Amino acid sequence: MDHFTAISYFVRVAESGSFSEAARDLGRSQSAISQQVRMLEAHLGVRLIDRTTRRFALTEAGVRYLSDIKLVLEALAEADASVAEQGNAMSGRLAISAPVNFGTRLLGGFLFEFVQAYPDVRLDVSLSDRFVDVAAEGFDLAIRLGVVNESHLIARHIGTIQRCLAATPAYLDKVGRPTSPAELANMAYVAHSSVHSAETFSLIHTDGSRQAVTVNPVLRSDNSHMVSEAIIAGVGVGLVHQVLLPPLMESGALERVLPEWHYEPQAVHAIYPSNRYIPRRSRVFVDAFAAHLQKIR
Repeated sequence: MDHFTAISYFVRVAESGSFSEAARDLGRSQSAISQQVRMLEAHLGVRLIDRTTRRFALTEAGVRYLSDIKLVLEALAEADASVAEQGNAMSGRLAISAPVNFGTRLLGGFLFEFVQAYPDVRLDVSLSDRFVDVAAEGFDLAIRLGVVNESHLIARHIGTIQRCLAATPAYLDKVGRPTSPAELANMAYVAHSSVHSAETFSLIHTDGSRQAVTVNPVLRSDNSHMVSEAIIAGVGVGLVHQVLLPPLMESGALERVLPEWHYEPQAVHAIYPSNRYIPRRSRVFVDAFAAHLQKIR
């Protein structure tokens, strides 16, 4: 018996749920597949699959063996990939997920520089404000803002983004410029659902003191691009990433509100689907983006 062949045949049969389908996928006869699985069962001394002409099911031992052996096969594939990439030029597909507004206004410029520096890496970028399942949805990594509470995720802290209040000069000319956080309660507020789960939150003064403020959201959205565009359209006051504000202020599109007050800084994390093996292109991308965030903070 070729042990590795028998194992790979068993995994394909178990995943497809059929000896005939596994045979088609592998380009082998059904009898050859069945023989290898029987030899594997004889080697292990347990039945892995209950099969009759009408029924196919993994035994309890089969379920456990499939789970354990898939981890071994994944580790083997990762070891092969790790050795194969040593000394090779950076290449291959790199699938990335990032929040919409952050990706459009902050990550975008870096991506263009990265493509020029590593032309053989094919970037596949998806912008979404929802929390994607990195492994299940086929991403190599995700950029996530804020606290990462899920214990099953592999997260690396790569930077911090400062956040402040802003509005259009025209809106502030109409309603007045607030001189204290308490005055925000009388102004129209544009809220991001994931940031403002309630109408009351804290602002931090430059001296480190905090003050609870209550706002009146006239528009709330889970899409950061819509929130940003609403603020720029003059709907009301809202949160912006401080690093994005200077060009908007220079153009006259926005004005900072309560400049001595700011939100809690927001952590930036890179999320990986596995910590056993991280491809070189993922590591290089995250290292470079972390350095980029340090320069622009």
